[in-house]
Amino acid sequence: MFKVVTWNVNSINVRLERLLALLTREKPNVVLLQELKCLEEKFPFEAIQAAGYECSVFGQKTYNGVAILSKRSPTKVLKGIEPFYEDSAARVIRTLIDDTMFICCYVPNGQEVGSDKFQYKLGWLNGFKKLLKDELDNHERLVVGGDFNIAPQDIDVHNPALWKEKILCSTKERNLLGEISQLGLIDTFRLHEKGAGFFSWWDYRALGFQKNEGLRIDFILASNAMAKTCTSARIDRDERKGEKPSDHAPVIASFESPI
Repeated sequence: MFKVVTWNVNSINVRLERLLALLTREKPNVVLLQELKCLEEKFPFEAIQAAGYECSVFGQKTYNGVAILSKRSPTKVLKGIEPFYEDSAARVIRTLIDDTMFICCYVPNGQEVGSDKFQYKLGWLNGFKKLLKDELDNHERLVVGGDFNIAPQDIDVHNPALWKEKILCSTKERNLLGEISQLGLIDTFRLHEKGAGFFSWWDYRALGFQKNEGLRIDFILASNAMAKTCTSARIDRDERKGEKPSDHAPVIASFESPI
C-alpha cells in the first residue's frame, strides 16, 4: 500500500514546518506540491531530504512552482507543459517512479470569465489534456494531482448560485475538466465520498474557513488501473487550521498497489 498527497502550499518556505509535520504524521510515499513561490535554488532541499524524500522541483520566482517529493528515486523527470502548449510558467512536473507516472499540476486561475487570463486558462487546459492523453497512451499506471482551479459540480461549491458562471465554476472550465476525466481519469475523492459540503480551498478573507464557505478544486485523479486499487481518499481539513495555514488543504489518497 502507498499514499499520495497533493497540496497547494502557497509558499513552500512559509509552510515548511507544516509540510515537515505532515510528512511525519502521514508518511506519504509521494507528495505533489503546488505554488512553491520560489526558484529551485531557494527550495528547502536539505530539510526535506533529511525527512527521507527525493525532491524533483520546477521553481519560479514569486509565482507558481511545482514539485514532487518521493520516497523512491524517479527514473525520469519532465518539467513544463511543452510541446503541448507554449507556456514559460512553472505549472507542471512529471516523474516516473518504477512503472507509475506521477503528474503534478497547478492550473491557471483565470482571474475573470472572458478576460485574457481566462482565455489563457482555457488554452492551457486544452494543452494539458493533450499531455495527459499522451501519458495515458504510454502509462497504464498514472496519477495526476494538483490545484485544478475548477470546482467540478455544484456540490463542490458552498453557494452555487453565488458562483454560477463565475471563475472556477464556469461551464467552459467545467466542460474542459470533464473532457480530461473522459480520457480515463477518475476523481479518487468521489470514489469514497458522494456528498456535498467537502471543500479544499477557503478564501483567507471574510472568515471563509470558519464559515466553511469553500470550493473543492484540488484533486488526485487516477487512471483506471490505479483507481481500482484506491482504498481511501480524503481532504485533510485540519491542516487548514492553526497558525500560518495555506488557503488550501491537502488531499490524500491511498492505493493498494505497491510502488
